[in-house]
Amino acid sequence: MFASLRSAPGGPRKALMPFIVAGRPPLERLGELLTAMEGAGASAVEIGIPFSDPIADGPVIAASMHRALEQGVTPGRVFEAVSRARGQTRMPLVAMVSVSLVHRVGSGAFIARAAAAGFDGFIFPDAPLEESGEFLEGAHRAGCTASLLVAPATGPDRAGLIARASSGFVYLMARAGLTGEQSDAPEVRERVGQIRRFSDLPIACGFGITTAEHVRAVVRPGEADGADGAIVGSALVRRIEDALASGGDPVSDAHSFVSTLSSGLRAAPGRS
Repeated sequence: MFASLRSAPGGPRKALMPFIVAGRPPLERLGELLTAMEGAGASAVEIGIPFSDPIADGPVIAASMHRALEQGVTPGRVFEAVSRARGQTRMPLVAMVSVSLVHRVGSGAFIARAAAAGFDGFIFPDAPLEESGEFLEGAHRAGCTASLLVAPATGPDRAGLIARASSGFVYLMARAGLTGEQSDAPEVRERVGQIRRFSDLPIACGFGITTAEHVRAVVRPGEADGADGAIVGSALVRRIEDALASGGDPVSDAHSFVSTLSSGLRAAPGRS
């Protein structure tokens, strides 16, 4: 996906990578939701597999996962839904999953089943570099990518080790703390430059990216010092939850919001 964007006609393009909670809206609508977001400009989608104790997620995503668990969403049901939806979209699908869930099944079996369902990659947000070997190797055997997180406080040398261990892309946390909506745009140019000294993998930034302006600030369209992709989670999950609570259409609202976010992949009016 990133390779094709980098070689796109007219010059390199950047990626928008929305995050959703599996089961919100109900899994029966997953294919419809993915199709809508792809049509709105998403390049890939991260699917969070609900977990009772999410490590880095703020209150919006944690509450959405709690609701999904109350409705009986399990990893097995997520795999079944992804398998049904896989033929409806060409986008890469990336599983955001706690290693605790993976361990319950066994890393090899969990990763193989997820890959067979149609996942293209994994993000392991709570896997320390020193304990990540079995997950990274399992993803490699399954033909999938595996990304670890680089935190804002991570030193350059360790960030380089994490980047070299990852595949597909490096997940750069744009802010410290938990996920959640923010009013100000993050500044990531220096961190992006540090990581690129160690690895040529694409860099996708998440945490607190809330608006199209934030997306533009992170990816810096047309400029080499921007990230390769922007990840938006809490702001989208909140809109989906608001639609579900009010009796609205979460798929339509997701399409509208992702369409707005995707405008941030283009240079602002008046800039070349």
